[in-house]
Amino acid sequence: MLELCTLASGSSGNSLLVSDGNTHILVDAGISCRRITTALKGLGIDPASLSAVLITHEHTDHISGLTTLTKQRKVPVYASRGTGRQLCYRIAFLDEVLHPFTPGESFSIGSIDIETFPTPHDAAESTGYALSQGGRKAAVVTDLGHVTPEVEAGIRGANLLVAEANHDVEWLRSGPYPYFLKDRILGNRGHLSNEAGAALVCSAVAAGASTVVLAHLSHENNTPERARQVVGDSLTRMGAVPGRDVLLDVAPRSEPGRRYAV
Repeated sequence: MLELCTLASGSSGNSLLVSDGNTHILVDAGISCRRITTALKGLGIDPASLSAVLITHEHTDHISGLTTLTKQRKVPVYASRGTGRQLCYRIAFLDEVLHPFTPGESFSIGSIDIETFPTPHDAAESTGYALSQGGRKAAVVTDLGHVTPEVEAGIRGANLLVAEANHDVEWLRSGPYPYFLKDRILGNRGHLSNEAGAALVCSAVAAGASTVVLAHLSHENNTPERARQVVGDSLTRMGAVPGRDVLLDVAPRSEPGRRYAV
């Protein structure tokens, strides 16, 4: 059985763990190595037993702990070729532990199968991941400017979906961010709004997902309550009532969340 736990989620840092009890895989390392190590110990996992880190893209809030983590642990790092090049520019000797791939390729780490797919974000070659074992699948898709056919295909059949619900559009437009930043976030290589995230969630639930974790919420332009309301209302309208037909949760910003069975 797979378990998933977010360690942190938001513009200040992102990381989550997927484990089957023997193989332990991080998706992103956007918080300090100390915080990652503390979180793993809190979950009963020896940090020395970490199997791999999958990197979605090279933005700081997804890799800030990677330098120390790879220096201390020599943990294998998997990233797209474009992302890998950017990482090697920043992190000395990363090429010694880097396993590059082309989005769309699949591979296995220990007993967990990994599917990769391209995601539309303003990074070198950002990637989404689906991790599966024994017919159970968890998909992780954040940092999306819009939902593409590749993203739809990547999450298809997921039992658990970690999906972006970054901002409320009107809050963002009327907020204090400079125009160029608002334009970036709202662009087709930026971030998903609550409404766009809700559409993605509804698609996944229609295809069989029973657990949804909303992630990468903006601290300034969203709240957990607002994201949950928008997505929950969309699910209810399609006949999948949260709390009855689907578990709908929001990942905490700066501490580990609950453990979800996939």
